[in-house]
Amino acid sequence: MKHIHTENTDSSQPMSWNHPSVHKYADTIALKIPGYAHLYEMTDRLISAQLETQAYAQTTEPKVLIVGAGGGQELITLGGRHETWSFTAVDPSEYMLDLARRRVTQAGIGSKISFVTGTLGDLLCIQRNEQSEKQSKQSKQPKQPKQPYENPLYDATTCLLVLHFLQGLESKQALLHQISARLKPGAPFCLASINGNPQEPAFSIQMQAWKGHMLNQGIPLEDWERFAASIGSGSDPVSNTVIQEMLADAGFSHITRYYGAFLVNAWFAVKGGEAAHGKG
Repeated sequence: MKHIHTENTDSSQPMSWNHPSVHKYADTIALKIPGYAHLYEMTDRLISAQLETQAYAQTTEPKVLIVGAGGGQELITLGGRHETWSFTAVDPSEYMLDLARRRVTQAGIGSKISFVTGTLGDLLCIQRNEQSEKQSKQSKQPKQPKQPYENPLYDATTCLLVLHFLQGLESKQALLHQISARLKPGAPFCLASINGNPQEPAFSIQMQAWKGHMLNQGIPLEDWERFAASIGSGSDPVSNTVIQEMLADAGFSHITRYYGAFLVNAWFAVKGGEAAHGKG
């Protein structure tokens, strides 16, 4: 059994996404989550299938928003298969985005990618500033009326292995509403997170089984202990029922669970609106 060496051996300290050691994330996450690669492959298949039902997607190059893009697996999988797609990759950790940039470069991904260090709110401010600068240049030209600002809308979005890090239902719901507001009607959305109620016996059983998997894959015991201790402090899981309710409240339909590995679950949903049902 191989053993993965990590630099931070203090299991009482949660992992920091703003520490240089996060570059090891890509080396260990696939060992921690069974079927990790399948999660991203299935995400690609579902997004592609839904886009095929949208008439506008047949004549335009899809714009995809990646929320929590640090690490780069979404860009590697989706960008590697769809060179005509463009991506906006958002993550508050500069170190994690640097990891994504390096992986994309090493993989020779030819897709157009815009990296944004920050949150969705930061992205909106950046885009507004860019449009303001563009309008300022246009105002210097004759017969160029000022156009009202419109939020750029995306054809698809992913938010994988991020939501459980947000503390409290209010912050989780706010993020889902922000994502929904940035999507075109009918746009696919893929969400994955750690789900469950830590107070229930079933959660403990899943955690014990997950521990056995990680240790068997060579994850150090101190890493497992750090992860287990972070539940309820560094992360805040909610039940699958709550996830479904929050997605519906944010304006999503066609909510379907498509992946599960111990406590990690992934959900496919479609932004409601006129194009929600596509041509099928």
